[in-house]
Amino acid sequence: MNWDMNWRAAPRNVFLATALSATALSSLPAQAQDDEPREMLNASYDIARELFAAVNPKFIAWWEAEHDETVAVNQSHGGSSTQARSIMQGLRADVVTFNQVTDVNVLADAGLVAEDWQDQYPNNASPYYSTTAFLVRKGNPQNIESWDDLTRDDVSLIFPNPKTSGNGRYTYLAAWAYADQAFDGDEEQIESYMKQFLGNVEVFDTGGRGATTTFVERDIGDVLITFESEVNNIRQEYGEEDYEVVVPPVSILAEFPVAVVDEYAERNGNDDLAHGYLDYLYTPEAQRLLADFNYRVNDEEVAADNSDRFPETELLRVEDVFGGWPEAMETHFASGGELDQLQRR
Repeated sequence: MNWDMNWRAAPRNVFLATALSATALSSLPAQAQDDEPREMLNASYDIARELFAAVNPKFIAWWEAEHDETVAVNQSHGGSSTQARSIMQGLRADVVTFNQVTDVNVLADAGLVAEDWQDQYPNNASPYYSTTAFLVRKGNPQNIESWDDLTRDDVSLIFPNPKTSGNGRYTYLAAWAYADQAFDGDEEQIESYMKQFLGNVEVFDTGGRGATTTFVERDIGDVLITFESEVNNIRQEYGEEDYEVVVPPVSILAEFPVAVVDEYAERNGNDDLAHGYLDYLYTPEAQRLLADFNYRVNDEEVAADNSDRFPETELLRVEDVFGGWPEAMETHFASGGELDQLQRR
């Protein structure tokens, strides 16, 4: 797990800032406490470092204008499932900004997040969304156009491990959903496709950022499969002349759920700040920033202004294809599930 502080955060050690007990804080002189900005912690998914490095200073300015209070936002990044486990083990995050619903539900089941967390914010508490897309090398030498090209013998794939990464689970489910549609629900053909698809994976990194490093810096693989936002950000960062983005005609709706970790936000004295942080993500200012990072947004005006950067694609919902996330997790990703069985065959 990596820790990142934005440039507006207080210059003290981040871990100590979030781990100090209430007793230790109360022992500080009153003046010293008054001089320190109130701090909060956002635990987020692996590839969101740059996004929230941009969001946080704008939120800080927004909060100060609205509440006449200077605050600081610290970040923790890792695979969303890893982040959820860390919070259950005591990482006192005030909010989570994850890339998969199930990782928030785990926290709700543990009593750390409200059971009705998806009803507390618009769009099922997903202020932005994306889909799964492909990054290929200059000139698209393998002529990759859709999911059926990814099972050819001459194609090697890179994407995160579905066991450890919400990003990877979306990729797996997107491929399965494509096969389900292409083969009209024929289970034998779907499983044959998925076996070939998984067999073409050259490296299973634990998270999205590791997969990016493998593909871009280690120069391994023909196709990187990750969120549409990430492939576009990579191309912009590493060279638009060196990579191409392919958005397949059919893919999956990838929601990015957010929630207040009520147990810790209240203990940290940050309940209002945590809710304010998530409220801010729905403001037009934040929605425009999210679109600048190549995320699709629900704000109609912002979405219309950015429609040219998001190709039309049929977005299949996990609920419609798999019955919902609990069913998908149990059927495909639990020990002995479809993923394990496919990799043993």
